[in-house]
Amino acid sequence: MLDVRFSSALKVMLLLGHGAEEGSPVLSSTQLARSLNTNPSLVRKLMVPLVQDALVASIKGRSGGVRLGRSADQITLGEIYRSSIGDKPLWAPRAEGPRECLVTNHSAEYFVRLTDETEAAVLGALAGRTLADSLDELRDIDRAGVALAERPVPAPRH
Repeated sequence: MLDVRFSSALKVMLLLGHGAEEGSPVLSSTQLARSLNTNPSLVRKLMVPLVQDALVASIKGRSGGVRLGRSADQITLGEIYRSSIGDKPLWAPRAEGPRECLVTNHSAEYFVRLTDETEAAVLGALAGRTLADSLDELRDIDRAGVALAERPVPAPRH
């Protein structure tokens, strides 16, 4: 089963960053749940590590919700990944079996090394990107889509 904690947390952070840019920096768990197509209680659970790591600030009260803990240009995707995933490894190893050959004797150690190397590469890629960079990328994607939609449709050739 695929783990969607990072993609969900990233989408929430992007929504909060965009909301801050648009003058609505505080969003409720109900608003976020609607955007994630899930329920508010799942969003609140998703927020716990993000609040603990000060990536998100919780606002109590009737008009409460959550907002970014600091500006979007000071939050990296690596921080969001680490916060949302915690200590869970990128991949789970298979259970050990009988040790009978080269593969079964050493596959567990090999898999740990491969996972560590891959996770370091993922974190390296995410550490160099901020939430603000990601919002800029979304705007670029949006502009490209608008430009594509506005292009005249060529007449059919006969």
